[in-house]
This record gives sequence, C-alpha cells and structure tokens, in this order.
Amino acid sequence: MIVPDHWAEARRQHRKGGRQVTVRRFGWSDIGHAEALAMAESRAEEALARILSGERLDRREPKRAYNGAFGVPIREEVLHRQGEEVITRNSYGAHCLNTPRALFADVDLSHPDGGRLAWRIFGFSCLLAGLLAWYTRSWGMALGLVVLSALAASRVASTVLRISGATKQDPGQIARTRISEFLAQHPEWNLRIYKTPSGYRLLASHRPFDPSDPEVQEFFSAVGADPVYVRMCLNQHCFRARLTAKPWRIGIPTHMRPRPGVWPVAAERMSARTQWVAGYERAASSFAACHYLESQGSGIVHESLRGVIELHDSESRALQPELEIA
Repeated sequence: MIVPDHWAEARRQHRKGGRQVTVRRFGWSDIGHAEALAMAESRAEEALARILSGERLDRREPKRAYNGAFGVPIREEVLHRQGEEVITRNSYGAHCLNTPRALFADVDLSHPDGGRLAWRIFGFSCLLAGLLAWYTRSWGMALGLVVLSALAASRVASTVLRISGATKQDPGQIARTRISEFLAQHPEWNLRIYKTPSGYRLLASHRPFDPSDPEVQEFFSAVGADPVYVRMCLNQHCFRARLTAKPWRIGIPTHMRPRPGVWPVAAERMSARTQWVAGYERAASSFAACHYLESQGSGIVHESLRGVIELHDSESRALQPELEIA
C-alpha cells in the first residue's frame, strides 16, 4: 500500500523544428518535498524519452477522482496514520480509511431501472419507425409511431418488469442471501455487516488478507463488490472504507475547492479548500457513514484486526444508531 505524504509535479519539454513535446509527471515520497520532486523529474525524463522514441503515452497524468484505481498511488491528503492504516481525505472531501490487511467491501443494492428500460424501448421503437418510413416512404406514419412510442414506453417498461418478476425481488434480501451462501461455503469466515446509505459494508474479521489473494477476488465476486473498487485494491495493494458522509447527502451544495479535489493543491488555492473543509467537517459531525448491524459466521476476531475495527467503528460512528447515515 502506498499513500504518500508529499507530492510534486515536474515538467520536461523537447523542441525540434516546429514540434514541441511537453510532458508532466508526478513524484511522491514519505520523506519530503525534495524527494518527491526528484522522483517527478526522473519520471518526466523517462516519459519524454519514451514518447520521443515513438511510444504513445499520456503527456500529463490526469487528475482522476478515484486515481488509486488506475495504477498511481492514492493522491489524497493524509489526515492521520495509525500503524499500517492511513486516513485520507478523498476528492469530494470525505475521510477514507486505507488498510493493507483488513478486508472491506461495500455492496450497493441495485433496483430495477424502469426509466432506463423505457428509454431503450423508445429508442428501439424510433429505429423501427425510421426503417418503416424509409421502406414505405410514409413519414407521417413514422411520426405517429414515434409519438405513440413516447406515450407507451413507460407503461410497457413497467409491464415487462412486472411480468419478469423483477419488481417483486428485494435487492436487500438478494444481497443478504449472497452473503449467507458465501458464509455457508466458507464456515471459517466471519463478517461484520454494516448498513450504508446504498446497501451494506462487509468487514472480514477472522484473519488479515492480502488484496492479491485469490480468495479475496472470490469473495468480491460472490458478494458483488464494485469493479472499480476491486481494481483499486489490486493496483494499490490495499482496502478502503469511507468514514464520513458524502457532502451532497448532508446539505452541502458545492464541490470541494479547487476542483477536481485531488492532492496536492497549490498554495495559493489552499484557503478556498480550507474554508470548504471547515464547513464540511461541521456538517458531517452530525452524521454516520454506516451503522453496525451484526456479525455472521465463525465469530472469530483476529487479534491483529481489533485496532482496525475499533478505528473504523469510531471514525465512521458506526456504533451510534441515533445518527442518520449519509
């Protein structure tokens, strides 16, 4: 797991004739800015040489919101370190726990999407109307079919979902069934189950895991973990859990400044970030990120994971059911 304290960006240029190539690369370090800058300069030199040799590379590393899923160290402000665990502030302002050994997985509940199905039915109907118009040269009939499709698409979608039985399936029950079935096949496992605004959070307590362990991938697949999260775990050799509320769920209408919110931030723009963070922290203190529901499985809690569990439950306010989750 790599969550650096210090970041720097270097730029290298090459001009030959009328062509100019500009390459920017980040560097990072747990020691200091000078070491981060030295790495950035080295990476920029290497990238420029590879581009000049004909290799197709990005001229600049993009500032993605969840950059840890794309092979670059997690570029977030470090708020706190406790042993191997690191708490960072993510791109939209929330605190996140990063751990190389405690297996977390969030399971979002999917609901039947009647609106999306209605749009697909409408689009398919428009295509058929267009083909009919081209074949019969009857544009008035085609227009009538389009209008009729617009009026009927929503009702047809609802009927399809009802006939298929999708609307009768409880996504929460489906998720809990998957968890129970996995535990039945793996009796040595023990899972702490938390309620989140979108579904459930699972924390395996019976032993520490390496993110590259095939058993971890089997678990992710069985419970339906988010694919981007799964890729981040492999690339960054760590697991993650959000500890504080998402700002748009607690009445904060503005994004963290400056956008896109990833670290580092230029010194002249820190005041705007600091002001936004202060307002966010005040609002988020009245909410929990999740609520602890129960433990299922063997009941084993590995001694090396007790500190991580306590840190997560404390920082996420998981044991305060009187707080709204957000």
